[in-house]
Amino acid sequence: MAEIDLELEVLKQLSIERIQEKYKELFGVAELPCDNKTYLLKRIAYKLQERAQGGLSKKACARIDELILRYDPVNNKALRPQVISAGAVVQTLPFIRDKRLPIPGTLIRKKYKGKELTVKVLEKGFEYNGKKYRSLSAIAQEITNAHWSGFTFFNL
Repeated sequence: MAEIDLELEVLKQLSIERIQEKYKELFGVAELPCDNKTYLLKRIAYKLQERAQGGLSKKACARIDELILRYDPVNNKALRPQVISAGAVVQTLPFIRDKRLPIPGTLIRKKYKGKELTVKVLEKGFEYNGKKYRSLSAIAQEITNAHWSGFTFFNL
């Protein structure tokens, strides 16, 4: 590990171009994922450690994939299923409810600038002040006149 630490200390002193070259060499790629020096150094550090001590076992990788499928709402393939029609993958997906949302019929309440806001969760969208919206973010923008993540604004 001391050898890896020393190599990383040397890398930190190099220009971004040299770090990019090292990344391409280690990962065997022609294109970089980004130009962020910190990110590239972290990936290089992991790769060097992986080479020295070995990577994750197949069992560990399988367990990670299983946990992602079950618990990760962003990467959960159940939220973004692959749709195949006439033998081809269809790019447009049917409407699938976000698992982070309360069930339809739930009232989301929030106090904002002394006013009590109430939003009703619908099967496809939301209702606020008698008007239907496709997203909580649209409602938050209507209320604040600024862009907000609906989940953040309504504390979900």
